Order: sequence, then C-alpha cells, then structure tokens
Amino acid sequence: MQQTPTSSDFEALTCDKLCSTGVLGFANEISVMKGSSVTLNSGLTEMKDDDQIQWRFRHENTSLAEINKHTDRITVYDDVLDGRFRDRLKLDKQTGSLTITNITTQHAGYYELQINNVRKCFLLTVYGEMSVSVSVKIGNSITLNSGLTEIMEDDQIQWRFFDDPNLWLFGYKYILIAEINKQTDRITVYDDVLDGRFRDRLKLDNQTGSFTIRNVRIQHVGHYKLQTKYMKIDYLFTVYGEFLFFYFYDNSFTILFLLAVL
Repeated sequence: MQQTPTSSDFEALTCDKLCSTGVLGFANEISVMKGSSVTLNSGLTEMKDDDQIQWRFRHENTSLAEINKHTDRITVYDDVLDGRFRDRLKLDKQTGSLTITNITTQHAGYYELQINNVRKCFLLTVYGEMSVSVSVKIGNSITLNSGLTEIMEDDQIQWRFFDDPNLWLFGYKYILIAEINKQTDRITVYDDVLDGRFRDRLKLDNQTGSFTIRNVRIQHVGHYKLQTKYMKIDYLFTVYGEFLFFYFYDNSFTILFLLAVL
C-alpha cells in the first residue's frame, strides 16, 4: 500500500524542483514589470483558527513572513538577504496572501507557501522597461548592470546583441555574446562573433552577471538583451563623441561618409 507523504518527505523536495517539474501542480508562474507590485495568493478566503502559514524565498530557503493563528501572531522578516525586501512585504491577516511592492530584479525567483503541511510554489519573473537607454563616449567603457547583487546558484545568464532589430522581419536574431551557467560554474565570452567587433573588449562579472564593454566603438551601438531564468531586460546602447562628415561626389550620385574622431 502506498504511504501518504509525511512532512519530512516534503522537506526533502526543494521548492524549485517542485515548480520546475510541475509535481502536484506546484508551478504557479507570475510575471511582473519592474517597479510594480504583485500578490502571491494563498488560495484561502479565510484562515482557520489552528492554521499556520509560512512564506519562504528559495534563495537559501529564507523565511520572509509567517502567521500563527493559534497565537494570533504575524511576523515579517523583511531585513533578510541584505534588506532587499525591506518595507516591501505585506501579509494579509485574513487570507495569508503575500504582497511584494516596488519589485526589482532582486525579487525574481521561487517563492514557497506552506500552510500547515501543504506546500504551494510560485515562480516570479521580472521584466524591465521596454528598453533601458544607455550612452557612453567613444573610447570609454560601459557597464550594463544586471541589477543583481548575486546570481542564484541554479541560474543561467545570457547576453545577446543585435544592431538592427528591424531585421527581425527577415529572420535575423540576437547574437549570443556572453553567458554564465552557475550550475556548471562556467563563464563563456563569444567575442569573435560578428567579425570580431567585440574581441578583447568584453568582461562579465561572475557574481552579478553585469556586462562591460571596453574601448567602445560605433560598431557596438545597438540593442542588448539580458535574459536569465527569472528576468529579462532590454538595453538600447548609443555612443557620442566628435564626428567628421565629408562627401564624395560623382556625376551620378553622392555618398556621405561618417567618421568618428577617436
């Protein structure tokens, strides 16, 4: 006869595995825009007198909030993880639902709700504005910030580049130029792509996933995309500096040349 799983059996299963495999319908995927708020619903209309609710963030299985109806006690641990949740958590006393306000990329990931011995998981992904605009003077360096202080141990970071997104209509795609796989502890930079325009210019931060381009040139202007398991951000990158224009004349046409004075 098959035995009913005990509380300790559930403890052996990490929240991310339950969510990613869809075990017992645990996967609840929610996507929100950076800066907005999100409510993770407990599914309850009212807690019972003997209920106990706990919310955890899967990063190091960190406790965020809990309600003990028996003692009529509500506790919010918003100073954990370097204070990334400080003044952002609101716990509904009646339903046990958890609201996170002013979302940043630091809040992306798996959340676990435990009601007595029953668990429910949420995967929260965060996307940025349509495009984050950054600009730098030719010859300088630029860092495209991921917004993370630390990459989660199961995450994968990818940076892609495309200089003309309008060509999507013709089947062109973003080119992968750098990635980090935390599970394999591997960093890869593809700086020989696109005729080597990025060669010896790229630097990837292993801790945060932020991406630096050194000695910037006009060829580096375009759209960059950061994508992880939990978020995605688009960047529009432009350059400024001194430019020189000159014309080449022919009997039938005129050509305009644009050169950057470095």
